[in-house]
Amino acid sequence: MKTLQGYTLKPSLLAGKTALITGASRGIGKAIALEFARQGVRRLLLVARNRDRLNTVATEIQEIAPEVEAIAIPVDLTDTSEVSIAMAKAWRDFGPIQFLVNNAGVAHQTSFLSSQPHQAEKELHVNLLGMYTVTRLIARRMAAKQEGTIVNVSSLMGKIAAPSFATYSATKFAIVGFTQALRSELSPKNVRVVSLLPSLTDTDMVRNTEFFKWVAPTTPERVAKALVTGLNRGENEIFVDWQSKISAIASGTVPWLMEKVVSLAAPRSESQPNAKPGYSLGSA
Repeated sequence: MKTLQGYTLKPSLLAGKTALITGASRGIGKAIALEFARQGVRRLLLVARNRDRLNTVATEIQEIAPEVEAIAIPVDLTDTSEVSIAMAKAWRDFGPIQFLVNNAGVAHQTSFLSSQPHQAEKELHVNLLGMYTVTRLIARRMAAKQEGTIVNVSSLMGKIAAPSFATYSATKFAIVGFTQALRSELSPKNVRVVSLLPSLTDTDMVRNTEFFKWVAPTTPERVAKALVTGLNRGENEIFVDWQSKISAIASGTVPWLMEKVVSLAAPRSESQPNAKPGYSLGSA
């Protein structure tokens, strides 16, 4: 325990631990990696497709926390065999891993009638199957050691479905259900499973998104700080702000009202022809 001006400070839950973060090359994943470094993790395993971007993040981590070991692990989460091999190797070489953050995700904003099957397949493969494959490999090892925390990054769209994001919302709803099921299954193994539910987040990938009315983007840094605060408080579902939490509660109690509000706030265009995959609408 440390003391500061008469106050007793509890050590961070992350202090001295090893964490693996997917989608760590930018956006929310990068912000979480930097915040974890500030919280005193011993080792960060950074997972994403782009090796150069991962190396850049690792360098930034070294600059703010030289004592933290940051390791880039370039992996395509749509390749199940590649993911399985990489996760097994990561645990063998750098484990045990105490924190897993499943952050990687992609999104396509388009009206459903203008959507293409390859867009839905990409969202399903990255947002769900990629997360499943990573979690399966790591959770088994956490359970065997009777310790660990798994954070699944969903979205406020995992509680309130959004027009122009039909399949993305579907994957984020699925992540909430997946998280709840794992929480019950893994709790007896002393493995904690929580969901992080940010709203629209301002990253380099959001610039082509057609925003909803009355929705002000938050920042990746705020999302990362909310995650650490929620973990320290023992929360099972972590929201970034009180407005998001109230909106989620309202969606569960008066869904007809929230559907009306969301319909009024939604973009009016039939499609977004310039949209690109990967908006940080809860993941990056």
